[in-house]
Amino acid sequence: MVIYLLLAVGLVAADQLIKAWVVAHLAIGETIGFIPGVLSLTHIKNTGAAFSMLEGKQWFFYVITVAAIGVVIWLWKDSKGFRTYRLGLVFILAGAIGNFIDRLRQGFVTDMFQVDFMNFAIFNFADACLTVGVILVLIHLLFFDGKKPVR
Repeated sequence: MVIYLLLAVGLVAADQLIKAWVVAHLAIGETIGFIPGVLSLTHIKNTGAAFSMLEGKQWFFYVITVAAIGVVIWLWKDSKGFRTYRLGLVFILAGAIGNFIDRLRQGFVTDMFQVDFMNFAIFNFADACLTVGVILVLIHLLFFDGKKPVR
């Protein structure tokens, strides 16, 4: 249990440190190369979700985040012995908290990662954590749900 909590804290800390670095080193709208042809850093303020959907609806994101955290805590009780499931829940929790901190402190989320080889939303580390978490939970549901947990 402690290792999962430490991982969640570490992921949230990484998210906040990356965002702080971007805010300190890049002006809003400024782009710098990170991995040529693959990934750039572009500093934007996002008051919505992916692709700026529901822009300016902060109350909605507060409610969704609190609900998501509640669901993760509720699902945790059934996850004992399922490492993939627990890791997924930890990543979802960390991503939700990372963006929640931004919304509470600033009223928006700092985004920075821009995929250069395709048209995709600019995102942040917390968003990546949420995505990885959902993928891990889906892997659990597709391949391990209903099987005996590893003890």
